[in-house]
Amino acid sequence: MMKLEELRNVSINGDVREVIKYIPDDSIHLTFTSPPYYNARDYSKYDSYDEYLKFMESIIIELNRVTKEGRFLVINSSPVLQKRSGRQHQSIRFPIPYDLHHLIMKNGWMFIDDIVWVKPEASVKNRNGNFLQNRKPLAYKPNVVTESIMVYRKKTEQLIDWNIQQYSKDIIEQSKVQCEYETSNVWMIGPESDEFHSAVFPIKLCSNIIKFYSFVGDLVFDPFAGRGTLGMSALKLNRYFLLVEKNESYFKLLNKNIINESTSFFYDDIEPTFFNSEVLTSNV
Repeated sequence: MMKLEELRNVSINGDVREVIKYIPDDSIHLTFTSPPYYNARDYSKYDSYDEYLKFMESIIIELNRVTKEGRFLVINSSPVLQKRSGRQHQSIRFPIPYDLHHLIMKNGWMFIDDIVWVKPEASVKNRNGNFLQNRKPLAYKPNVVTESIMVYRKKTEQLIDWNIQQYSKDIIEQSKVQCEYETSNVWMIGPESDEFHSAVFPIKLCSNIIKFYSFVGDLVFDPFAGRGTLGMSALKLNRYFLLVEKNESYFKLLNKNIINESTSFFYDDIEPTFFNSEVLTSNV
């Protein structure tokens, strides 16, 4: 089991199902992640949708264990379309946010808020071209410009004030949101992508979540870290990060991004550390 101080500003290349076993109980202040979309990317292939949900439930259970009492889990997801194999077959649309919600609720979390992330229509795939031409009823398919950001709190009898009171007046003051903030649950934020990763967290999205659901000096966690956007945002906002990424190519990109960001932003002089998950098993 890793010590709490060993988790700060750490990125690990490995399968989160194995890595998370080494994270101590009650050590994470905030998890913000976008789970792999079921069979929608080349890095998220599963034998069945049921297998995908079982995988996600195993992570949700462990996230509850490692999260501090009353602290937050924020998950970004959206329904995924599985293309039909031919004209004689139907396509299937999997309601991932709604199925994940059920799993989260039954495994130790309280539902807090639903945030709708809205992207420009020009940035998403056009689904209504056929309907535009013929206007036949039943054939309507809207362009999907939204994703769900679901906010949960680890079950507790304590009020939010109890969590806030654990911080000094100085940290509370430093952590106050001074700039403009989202006043509704509809956030209009443009998507980001690059040549290496097709589903990139926008910096603004990560920054919003970190500012609204953590304090300066907190430890924020992304178990599916991708190119490390949450870590970059954490550095800018004086939080510590813990990142896990299975794909080696993405992990190399994550390292580069974090190192570039850390030249400008440092919290408490703890330099970023990168290692393979095999180091964890070798130290047991």
